[in-house]
Amino acid sequence: MDPIISVRELRKTYIMGTTQVHALKTIDIDIQKNEFVALMGPSGSGKSTLMNLLGCLDTPTSGDYFLNGTNVSTMVDSELAEVRNKEIGFVFQTFNLLPRLSALENVALPLVYAGMSKSARRERAQEVLTNVGLGDRVDHKPNELSGGQRQRVAVARALVNRPSIILADEPTGNLDTKTSIEIMEIFEKIHALGNTIILVTHEPDIAEHAHRIVRLRDGLVEKDEINQNVVTVDNPEHRYRQE
Repeated sequence: MDPIISVRELRKTYIMGTTQVHALKTIDIDIQKNEFVALMGPSGSGKSTLMNLLGCLDTPTSGDYFLNGTNVSTMVDSELAEVRNKEIGFVFQTFNLLPRLSALENVALPLVYAGMSKSARRERAQEVLTNVGLGDRVDHKPNELSGGQRQRVAVARALVNRPSIILADEPTGNLDTKTSIEIMEIFEKIHALGNTIILVTHEPDIAEHAHRIVRLRDGLVEKDEINQNVVTVDNPEHRYRQE
């Protein structure tokens, strides 16, 4: 089976004045459909740069990136935007919700760009909010929700377009331990339903939820290994019950 992501000799160099910063030196990596991968590494290791490239938020200096068999490394911005909207769902540490919109409106927003009718957008947004345990919070604005609830809205927004890949950048970074566990349980559910998940984190206990851990250092892959100690919840029905 062909990988959903295939990266070959990927490099990213930033020019800062007269200095060249080699954020990624040579990265070769394959990610299969329905893998749950954690990217780890110290500050400056290149994990955020790699995330931006995998998410089509940036283009490499050199090398190839194949996403679902298509080489996206040479695409222009407008083409990358189309790929992002169809293929990738993003979850960020800071939630990135629009404060004046309700949870439902925030989640439905990507569907506007997909050309879906208003009634269909609302129906789909309601469905994914219910799936993450917020079916009774659809009319609440972000400032009326807890941090954990806001991140659930962000996860629902990432899922609304039925993307093939979910990219999560430090999704528990602003949350307490209990809420972080709840959010990771939602990611486990998403993974169990067939999504490919790529998670950037510096927290070992969060990375333990992934089935594979890729460690970066100085712009290179230092270690790429299967996680033998996957953290899961035994009773999947209990995981997503609304408190």
